[in-house]
Amino acid sequence: MRSLERASLLAGIGIDGDRYADDSGRWSDHPAGDRQLTLVSGEVLDELNLPPGATRRNVTTSGVDLDALIGREFTIGAVRCRGERTCEPCTYLEGMIGRPILRDLAHRGGLRVSVLDDGEIAIGDRISPG
Repeated sequence: MRSLERASLLAGIGIDGDRYADDSGRWSDHPAGDRQLTLVSGEVLDELNLPPGATRRNVTTSGVDLDALIGREFTIGAVRCRGERTCEPCTYLEGMIGRPILRDLAHRGGLRVSVLDDGEIAIGDRISPG
């Protein structure tokens, strides 16, 4: 994981250069359309004393109700996306973090997102409904 100021998103694929976009991610042999982009609440990370990136989600948000985006289209900057389902934590993630975290992140582990348009997102971009 590395922090980027900007990232190019590819419709139906995800972040250009990401391991899942390149089919080299841990679960690439189990394709799922909703693995294109993941979001996590910065407020949840703060509460659990976790730095951005610790949960291995692609985008850390602030002031956004991620659950309200499930089943809805929204934009990140100018890029149209759709919230698909919660991104529940797993034992693999717990092993990466190195401490018991499953219970604390249950139903708060983030949002799985489909990317609907090509475009670029950047730190500070607004997330807006439809």
